[in-house]
Amino acid sequence: MNAPATPPPEPAAGPARAIDPITAEIIRAGFVAVTDEMKTNLMRTAYNIIIYEAQDFTVGLFDAHGDTISVGLGLPMFVGGLSDAIKAKLEFYGRDGIRPGDILLTNDAYIMGSHLNHMIFTLPIFHEGELVAFAASMAHWIDVGGVLGGTTTDIYSEGLQVPIVKIFKEGVQDDELTRLIAMNVRFPDLAMGDFRAQIAAIRTGETRMRAMLERYGADVVKAGITNLFDRGEELSRQAVRRIPDGEYSAEAFMDDDAVHVGRRVPVKVRVVVREDTMTIDLSGMSPQVAGYFNSGATAGRSAAQVAFKCLTSPREYPIDHGSLRPLRVVLPPGTVVSAQKPAAMRLWMTYPMTVIDCVFRAMAGVLPEEVIAGHHADLGMSHTYGVDEATGRFFQFYGGPQGGGWGATAHADGQSATMCVNDGDTHNAPVEVVETKYPMVTVEEYALVPDSGGAGRHRGGLGTRLHVRLHTAARVDTWIERTVCAPWGLHGAGDGAPNRVRIRRADGELQTFPNGKLAEAGLESGDGHIVELGGGGGFGDPLDRPAGQVLADVRAGYVSPAAARTDYGVVLTEHGGEHGSVYSVDEASTAALRGRRRDRGGPA
Repeated sequence: MNAPATPPPEPAAGPARAIDPITAEIIRAGFVAVTDEMKTNLMRTAYNIIIYEAQDFTVGLFDAHGDTISVGLGLPMFVGGLSDAIKAKLEFYGRDGIRPGDILLTNDAYIMGSHLNHMIFTLPIFHEGELVAFAASMAHWIDVGGVLGGTTTDIYSEGLQVPIVKIFKEGVQDDELTRLIAMNVRFPDLAMGDFRAQIAAIRTGETRMRAMLERYGADVVKAGITNLFDRGEELSRQAVRRIPDGEYSAEAFMDDDAVHVGRRVPVKVRVVVREDTMTIDLSGMSPQVAGYFNSGATAGRSAAQVAFKCLTSPREYPIDHGSLRPLRVVLPPGTVVSAQKPAAMRLWMTYPMTVIDCVFRAMAGVLPEEVIAGHHADLGMSHTYGVDEATGRFFQFYGGPQGGGWGATAHADGQSATMCVNDGDTHNAPVEVVETKYPMVTVEEYALVPDSGGAGRHRGGLGTRLHVRLHTAARVDTWIERTVCAPWGLHGAGDGAPNRVRIRRADGELQTFPNGKLAEAGLESGDGHIVELGGGGGFGDPLDRPAGQVLADVRAGYVSPAAARTDYGVVLTEHGGEHGSVYSVDEASTAALRGRRRDRGGPA
């Protein structure tokens, strides 16, 4: 069952009961508090490090139509997945086919737009016999079967597909379905632990939502939801009205799809602003590809929604359905962000974040104060697996998610070592946790990469280098993109460094590759792999960056003395110090060098 390429029309609203502003605000804050508690409970009870440390999950409350009331702050790209899944479940069962105590489950990639690792549990919330809301949770299971490594080219090789099912029927867990799921994953103890954690999270949402319904009554809570949606819509429309009417476009490209190495995959966006409505047109996107970088239509729409939210009302919470009403998304089926079965979806999250970057790029000329330069746009994920020689047990180790450099803005330098845009609040696992959980690996280095941030009046953020060494023979896959298309600078600034992958052999030999995608590369004990995530693009002319700030960057190790001169036109004088070189700005030489560059319009 596939999600439609465009969302269905909203149901006609009935007469809303008036609600006073104080009660409306209390209910709004209550929704945020409920989803915060759901998020905390899931983090505290999950079994997999990717959930409780990396926080690769989201939770939310939804109205009886499946529209978003509040989602827990976390992964922005999940903003549409839960809502679309609930609407698909409603369509499948019908409102009359959903009973109190039911819990609905699916990981259908073409409904939620992402890969099979995302299990979505949905619990209907009833009040006095009426279905009034849903609590839902989507979390990343570390393994759902499928092939271990290599390049997948269809969904069937990527793991267990769970259609829309009732995993609980009127409060009774379906043992047969549960055993079927457990039998198809490599680590059933971890999977079933995460299963229970997700159930606990949505039951928390049900308990708290029912308490609100008991306290205020269903009519008042519904009025609060209506008020929330209307308020979010009006704030977004006000923001769109401030943007000049017009058509704006931008494009970039991805390295390849891991099957046709070196064949670029175009990313094209068009933004149309008319009065209080914004349209993001993704019809120019590449057709779905042979490799595993496709995502479903929900992901394409979510990418547009994330960009829209950032440009219009980024600080307004909760993230709700109403705030997205002024956005229209043009997304024909069969593109890399609206793929159809049986397209491979394992790395679904990669291309959409460059879509978001391109929307910002398109608006840079008319919204210079709101946009951001290009960023590293990748999670930096690696997958190392094999049999640990010390224990004889099979293991899987996922390197990442890893932070890189964000683009600079009109007001500030870009953030360093920060997760990519569509993964928001995802965290990297601390080195101590990684080495405790996976004693067969040692993290040799996790550090900022000097000179990786694009030069500008405001400097791009720095990328990071992660070097992991193995103590056993294993294989490694990496799925890194944007090793060719560097994070772009804006308004005369320089680009950030692109991403890259290398293998360091035990004897010190470094191996490089034509892209960032390794498939079942062999490692011996003592070998390691190095993932470098790039920096962010700069913002504004580098010659306008105060020399004192460049000097501070050099002293901090962010910029090398050579780059200070070549990229910023700042000449430094080196002095010997007790603890190494000390630098100061040669003011006269710097002024002369920058003057020559401005006169010639470039390096001198």
